Amino acid sequence: MERLFFIVGALSAGTAVAAGAFGAHALKRRLAADLLAIFEVGVRYQLAHALALLAVAWACSRWPGAWATASGWCFLGGTLVFSGSLYALALSGQRWLGALTPLGGLALLVGWLLLATAAWRGA
Repeated sequence: MERLFFIVGALSAGTAVAAGAFGAHALKRRLAADLLAIFEVGVRYQLAHALALLAVAWACSRWPGAWATASGWCFLGGTLVFSGSLYALALSGQRWLGALTPLGGLALLVGWLLLATAAWRGA
């Protein structure tokens, strides 16, 4: 699992950098300021949780077990839902997509709790 989470984390970080550049250059003149800000929040959370996936990869090698693995899946799913819904909202203007964002945020919070539990329990 550690290799998978490391690869996904690295790819997600690279994608976040590309999305940030896309937002700053290609979308700056095409999106309203509020939608661009929403897009940028998605980028920020994607990048932060890409780094979290790298931490999970390390945790899986240090404290192998279900806690660390579950945290990785929560970070992955949470990032897809949280950042993905913000990207889709910003690019489409469909405000109802914002209703999905808190579900991704909840998964991210659970991921952090599970990662802390993995360290606390040491397995």
